[in-house]
Amino acid sequence: MTEFTEDKNIIFYAMRDKEVILKAAEIIRKGGIVAFPTETVYGLGADAFNPFAVARIFEVKGRPYFDPLIVHVANHTDLDRLVIEIPSDAKKLMERFWPGPLTVVLLKKENVPDIVTAGLQTVAIRMPKHSMTLSLIELAGSPIVGPSANPFGYLSPTTAKHVQDQLGDKIDFILDGGPCEVGVESTILSFFEKRPLLLRPGGVPLEEIESIIGKVEVRPIEEEKPLAPGMLPRHYAPRTPIVLDWSKKNLDSYRDKKIGLLVFQEPKNFLKFHQIEVLSKKGDFREAAANLFSAIRRLDALNLDLILAEAVPEVGLGRAIMDRLRRASNVISTTNDSISTFRGMGKKAYTTEDLIRDRKCERNIEDEEDRG
Repeated sequence: MTEFTEDKNIIFYAMRDKEVILKAAEIIRKGGIVAFPTETVYGLGADAFNPFAVARIFEVKGRPYFDPLIVHVANHTDLDRLVIEIPSDAKKLMERFWPGPLTVVLLKKENVPDIVTAGLQTVAIRMPKHSMTLSLIELAGSPIVGPSANPFGYLSPTTAKHVQDQLGDKIDFILDGGPCEVGVESTILSFFEKRPLLLRPGGVPLEEIESIIGKVEVRPIEEEKPLAPGMLPRHYAPRTPIVLDWSKKNLDSYRDKKIGLLVFQEPKNFLKFHQIEVLSKKGDFREAAANLFSAIRRLDALNLDLILAEAVPEVGLGRAIMDRLRRASNVISTTNDSISTFRGMGKKAYTTEDLIRDRKCERNIEDEEDRG
């Protein structure tokens, strides 16, 4: 079954349509780029060994070239083309969590293009848990890079419609595999150091990893040159400002503004908001993670002045949810104290009011560019 969009040369296909996967694989082999589904978010794929195709992904996303990419594989034999060796702890985790939302960073072979790894000695690799994408990789005959299929720094797409809305006809093909099951990106673990190092929390909770290989080191997110994807301080951001550090007593100062509320569970005794998005009514972390980006996207579409986000407990997948919320919000405070943020760097004071003004200005500029 096929469905043609009215105004863009993109075709969506049913998940079991083998002919369409063959077509997408052919595009990959010829140097094109294809959006594909995974259990985490939709990715933007190109042949990992074709530096020109990979360069086009950077161009389409507006992604900095110093930000490395994750390479997706369909089987363990693909690793032979990519890495020099696989430590025993990494093997244990692959056996337990692959295919699934775990990325391992290993010492790369020289034939892996530098544009994929941002010139690093290591390469980030994972095996996605989605039959359509595993078939795509196998039929393409090569591992494929797969950053999230969105403009750099914006919300990650969890449906094919999100990809179409954000990238449109800038890409060659979109495979529609339905909504993503996990909804947040993969956990990234480096085995380049003496001890395993958590570079990004994600779909596999740290507690489950440590139950298999023991204690894992954790690195702060502030890196001038990222060691893995998704590590920049400002990432996963909507156009509407998100405030994570707030309290009920601050709400009086925003009475004249349109405010949305993002909460973990159903709120109790909160003031009236323009819109409330609940991540999981029953308090389930997996459900909350799967709903996170879609909930933020719905709030962002309402042209609000501000989104207030409720913190969630930082255990299990709650750690990944909080990581994404902090990056989306730049860890902005609702007080008038001087604060240090990615956006306000170099200013003596950068308040929520400054953030609202700047994001409105950016939104107007983007709208003008879209019309142009």
